[in-house]
Amino acid sequence: MTSPRRRPALASATAVAEAIRARIREETALTASAGVAPNKFLAKIASDWRKPDGLFVIRPHQVEAFLTPLPVGRIPGVGKVMEGKLQALGIATVGDLRALPLEELQQRFGSFGAALYRRARGIDERPVEPDQPVQSVSSEDTFGEDLPLEALEPAIRELAAKDRQAARRTERIGRTVVLKLKTAQFRILTRSHTPETPPDSAEALAAIAVALRARVAMPESTRYRLVGVGLGGFRDQEETAQQADLFAAS
Repeated sequence: MTSPRRRPALASATAVAEAIRARIREETALTASAGVAPNKFLAKIASDWRKPDGLFVIRPHQVEAFLTPLPVGRIPGVGKVMEGKLQALGIATVGDLRALPLEELQQRFGSFGAALYRRARGIDERPVEPDQPVQSVSSEDTFGEDLPLEALEPAIRELAAKDRQAARRTERIGRTVVLKLKTAQFRILTRSHTPETPPDSAEALAAIAVALRARVAMPESTRYRLVGVGLGGFRDQEETAQQADLFAAS
């Protein structure tokens, strides 16, 4: 009797990331970026570093040098408002943030101040939870030359088809369609719509995403270098069916 053939073990986290990216490309025809780092916080930053199709590795001995010049706005959880508050204190980079004592950060920002103190030092002790349910899928396309808004429809439809293909791999149902645009001046715009009936085909998803262009109040001369289409608000099929019954009964 022969034992079942097993896949060879992967030697490193980098090899695992490469294997995952290759499998995503093979099975869904979608690109994926990946980050390899000592913890979740750093891996999140690393995964954004070479989007939409790249791999970035932060090794333990590189953490401090990597974080020091990083703008504070790159820290997950630091939005525009918090970034403005930090800049008002003269804090523009993670290195600047690292110079503030824990007590001052807690006094100014409460529990988030303590989180900032830890993240400025590359500390994140949260466990990895690999089996979280799908919350969203998305894909993006960066153009070789900047395009006007009316020329984006073919790309939007192609991206919607990719999202629909990815969504079929989960038993959950997505409800909210998101259109993302980046202008030639790197301004990012997003528009979203949640229809009463979840889009059940690539055509329905694309139609909503294309229609969202009408809500982009920018001058006609504006040119765009990137477009993205996302599907979010995923819920279990049973929950979606219950809500549909409630709407029908009302």
